Order: sequence, then C-alpha cells, then structure tokens
Amino acid sequence: MAAPKPPTATTAVYVISVAAELAGVHPQTLRIYERKGLVDPARTRGGSRRYSDEDIALLRRIQELTNEGLNLAGVQRVLALEAENRRLREQVATLRSDAEEAVAETHRQYRRDIVPVQQAVVLYQGRRRRR
Repeated sequence: MAAPKPPTATTAVYVISVAAELAGVHPQTLRIYERKGLVDPARTRGGSRRYSDEDIALLRRIQELTNEGLNLAGVQRVLALEAENRRLREQVATLRSDAEEAVAETHRQYRRDIVPVQQAVVLYQGRRRRR
C-alpha cells in the first residue's frame, strides 16, 4: 500500500473554528468572506468547510487590509491586483529566460558559422629590391 502524501500548503485540513482562530476572526466573518467571494474553502462530502494554510494566509491578508481601513470591495480589488501583479512578474521572468536562451542560441550559431583559419608564419621569399 502506498504511503499517504504529506500535507502541502494547499491541503485543506482546518475546520472553520480552527481557521477563524488562526486568522484572528470570528467564524461568522469567514462565512461573510466566502459569500463575498474573498475566500473559497474546500468542502467535505458532507459540506463542511475545510481551510488550507494558503487560505489562512489569505484570511490574514484580508484582516490586514480591513484593519488598514479598506472595505471588502476594496480588499477584493487589492487581492485581484496582487494576483495580477504576481502573474505578470512570473510572465516577465519567463519571457526574460526565453530571451536569454534565444540570445545564447544565437551566440552558439555564431560560433558554428565561424570557420577556423590556419594561421602560420610564412617567410616571404620574393625578390628583394636592391638599392
């Protein structure tokens, strides 16, 4: 029998009461966040919410933003912009890597196109001018 997989940051393991305590909010607040679309916890077959470590980090970020004075619509916009920023940074990194590889390949092509020339010292034995 295969060994069970160790939990990852995306593994939903926390029930709503534990998640609320870890995030420092009331369980009803988590339900409100879910209704507003700020968080989407996993569900068991019975319909119970289960939160992952990533969800807890997101809940803490939401709390941080609301404590700074943002309403939930503002929080939603900030989270969307942060996600877009991460996506664009990853895209830039990929494009930069692709460009560097293309430049390296071009330089490798240059090396293949260069034909080595035999260089040897040859004494000139032509006629010498007499004065």
